[in-house]
Amino acid sequence: MSETKSSAENQEQRLLKCIRCGFCQEACPTFRLTQNEAESPRGRIYLTRSVAEGELTWNRGSISHLDACLGCRACEPVCPSGVEYGAILEQARADIEKKARPLLPRIARRNLLNWLTSPRWLHLLVAGNELKRRVICRPANLPPIFAWALSGHWRPGPAMPASHGRALFPVVSPAIGTKKHRVGLLLGCVMREMFGSTHHATMQVLQRHGCEVIAPPNAGCCGALHLHSGDLESARMRARRLIDAFQPYNCEVIVANAAGCGSAMKEYGDLLAGDPRYSSLAEEFAMKTRDIHEYLVEIGFDAPIQALGITVAYHDACHLAHGQNVREQPRQILRAIPGLQLVELPESDTCCGSAGIYNILQPKMARRLLDRKVSFIRSTGATVLATGNPGCMAWIEQGLRELALPIRVVSPVELLAEAYCQAAASHDEAEIRL
Repeated sequence: MSETKSSAENQEQRLLKCIRCGFCQEACPTFRLTQNEAESPRGRIYLTRSVAEGELTWNRGSISHLDACLGCRACEPVCPSGVEYGAILEQARADIEKKARPLLPRIARRNLLNWLTSPRWLHLLVAGNELKRRVICRPANLPPIFAWALSGHWRPGPAMPASHGRALFPVVSPAIGTKKHRVGLLLGCVMREMFGSTHHATMQVLQRHGCEVIAPPNAGCCGALHLHSGDLESARMRARRLIDAFQPYNCEVIVANAAGCGSAMKEYGDLLAGDPRYSSLAEEFAMKTRDIHEYLVEIGFDAPIQALGITVAYHDACHLAHGQNVREQPRQILRAIPGLQLVELPESDTCCGSAGIYNILQPKMARRLLDRKVSFIRSTGATVLATGNPGCMAWIEQGLRELALPIRVVSPVELLAEAYCQAAASHDEAEIRL
């Protein structure tokens, strides 16, 4: 059976599971804001099924409703029929890209995806960010792509060679104390270049818990943005490369600290199901993949002893809460930090509007969702916003900065690492006094 035929049959089976009950509607951010049936999961499934059955064709109108979907998958947990909406959306978008998207927009979208996942280009953006900070005063007046890209929120890794623009991390970081685990860490693309501090915090925390951390330098883009945008061939190519990058190291677990990456990697078994060479490798890889917070709870992390004295609100990244069903673990880590007050964020699991490249392609809806998210964050009185995905961190931080709100945006694992470091510093000071 060909891969195309198998995908079509799988899509038909997924579409037939929808009983049109409407439970998904109030979970859908775009439906909540528009009250338009075509902007709900049920409406989009109906459109996709109508095209599959030959009653409709993909045209500008029908495509616009699929393009307006965030792909947040908030509809999946509330669906009584277990409809795999994320998979339906990805396949529908793949069909649109192959059969209905005009040539120039299709090329533009593909180039945008490749550009945003290229370490070389991302390094240039870091340099552009520095130029913006010195020269440009009002990022909100820039076109959406540059307002997103040059908003001053990135935290690069320690050393970025000008020849390649890639933050340097050791391939092998030894465990502190007795080695208990051999853990792979995805360096990726955006995380490697722009969120180096999150990587270093992840490494430090894992090492502290007896993990030897393996970070293959060629473990680049996981293909998540391509997968969620319907460019399945590019996603498969990147999945194969990533599997090959980790293959020589025999890691027990592959850790991701970006929700979108972890969600995509856990779906590699489905993505490469028709590949005779990689199907079993992909299944094994997917089974090994863990979100960093999920893994720390799984192995039993040490509660810090040093208080941080901060008020934190937690935003559920869509592909962590809905895509991976990792909700309680990050909160469990935050609650374990002494002096940290965790306050409930209204609509904490509603998309912030980032959604991969959604905020670039659908800036009006993304802005409405961002403004709503920022208003809720502001209402909590929190001084820190914690979340587990770089797109959320970047987009929300832009919204906070535009309002000059002094609220820091970090990953929960960074706060855990800070608590450990403060405890170590306090211990050193006590020894010096003695």
